Amino acid sequence: MLPQRPVCDPTHPLGCHRTRISDRTIFDKLLQLLRLGCSYEALADTNCSATTIRNRRDEWIRLGVFAQLRHIALQAYDCVVGLVLDQIAIDWSITKAPGGGEAAGRSPVDRVEQGLKGSGTTDGYRIPLGRVLAGANRHDSPLLAPTLNLLDGLSPLPNDITLHLDADYDSGKTHSTLDERGLRGRIARKGEKAPVQATGRWHVERTHAWQNAFHRLARCYERRIDVINAFFDLTDAVITVRSLVRRAWTTYRWDGRPVRRP
Repeated sequence: MLPQRPVCDPTHPLGCHRTRISDRTIFDKLLQLLRLGCSYEALADTNCSATTIRNRRDEWIRLGVFAQLRHIALQAYDCVVGLVLDQIAIDWSITKAPGGGEAAGRSPVDRVEQGLKGSGTTDGYRIPLGRVLAGANRHDSPLLAPTLNLLDGLSPLPNDITLHLDADYDSGKTHSTLDERGLRGRIARKGEKAPVQATGRWHVERTHAWQNAFHRLARCYERRIDVINAFFDLTDAVITVRSLVRRAWTTYRWDGRPVRRP
């Protein structure tokens, strides 16, 4: 997915220039940044500066590398294990966004501090299928339709799809949206215990917990929405590949297969 680049700049007037930092080094830095949640300057060293990490990150975003990586991981999982697309769970999560930014808003659950809401969707086995970013002050119901549009790229879809939602989606607008798309909703009712009525919603909550284990997303300092989406794509790819190896261990045999289940 990455284009071939010369090791040294051929336009340098003296024919000499410091060599280009390898893509592998930058990718390792981005994984550390995603997992640890530290600043770019904290990861910089004598071999790679913070500016180089940011520039290479933006270059890969323009090339769509992170979105392609997530798509390849999802296709591999669907081919080897299979996505459970007849059971879909959608829910939102709010994270702190101290720096504000394009997708931040006043959080109603955090003393109106800046926050980021991600409306995420998963299949019946907690595999992330995508997310829609918005400010923390946005209501859940208007985000349902854009979140459902993420399923259009997954084909073929089953004819009978059950959508698991919490009580925040218990509204006439939600029911109308589901009827237009031919989806069956299992929605928790307001004022009643949700676990009894929406037993499949915990899948997406587990996925949110997995995503929040990557501290760059648990407390987001990025201001650009394309950068936030790129880190979410990288996180989803890691979660999908990890689940693929774990579930395929009990079914398949391959060279280099771990002795114990990962």
